Amino acid sequence: MRLILRILMLSLLFVHCTQAPEGPLSATPATDAPKGKLFIIGGGKRPPALVQALVEASGIEKEGYGIILPMSSGEPDTSAFYAIKQFTDLGLSPSQFSSYNFRKGYYPEAAIDSLRNARMIYITGGDQNRFMEVVANSPVYDAIHEAYQSGATIAGTSAGAAVMSEKMITGNERRHPEYTGNFRTIESNNMEIGEGLGLLNTAIIDQHFIWRMRMNRLITVVLDHPGQTGIGIDESTAILVENGNLATVFGGYQVIALRHRSGQTTVQDSLLGGRGLELNVLLPGDTLHLN
Repeated sequence: MRLILRILMLSLLFVHCTQAPEGPLSATPATDAPKGKLFIIGGGKRPPALVQALVEASGIEKEGYGIILPMSSGEPDTSAFYAIKQFTDLGLSPSQFSSYNFRKGYYPEAAIDSLRNARMIYITGGDQNRFMEVVANSPVYDAIHEAYQSGATIAGTSAGAAVMSEKMITGNERRHPEYTGNFRTIESNNMEIGEGLGLLNTAIIDQHFIWRMRMNRLITVVLDHPGQTGIGIDESTAILVENGNLATVFGGYQVIALRHRSGQTTVQDSLLGGRGLELNVLLPGDTLHLN
């Protein structure tokens, strides 16, 4: 009888020891997080130290090549030239970079393959709507996502920053269609939101933020879209997003993060109201989880 009990106890002990441990030790890393990074610049001048941070984040100084996408610009050749120059000024070889000015409906397969396998993809400034008119629902869109998932760094400045979001600020106001650059109201259904690249689906990017005093615009967007984090990036400043979520501030100025977790938004004669908004002013080196 004792022998049977001993065998039974040893069997139970073996089962217990071979079961997966509970709690954090048994947690498996998320498999759906992209392998790539985002380097999102708020526009303005790009000091060498900021460009160097992008180079180091991408690893392009060690291997691979970069692709410049200048479709946001009204002068794409000039825009591509200066985008490449900022890297060659740091000592990188011009042969490491190419630019593709895709046009709507014209997407050469060789260029798409090159985009898909790039180490870094850089989107210039200009007009984010012009860029998305070419890229939305196209092989370029798919290739950018494939590169990002595979480990590429997707970078952009100004308009190239705005396109990173799934919900993209177009820059247009519905209630005040004559553009002045001054966002004087916080009104419902005013800020036009378009379709961006969707590399960020929990945050909406605004650029030139503090320098151009765009706080009213971001408040409006966050009140209208309470599930999103509003990220206002100032000029000569960037965020590096890793694992699709962790953002680190680089550059010389601040990043504003605005959230409306409670979702308590009210509308009174088109005026927006809200309670419980969360505001963070981030300095270089600070980090923030986007969701």
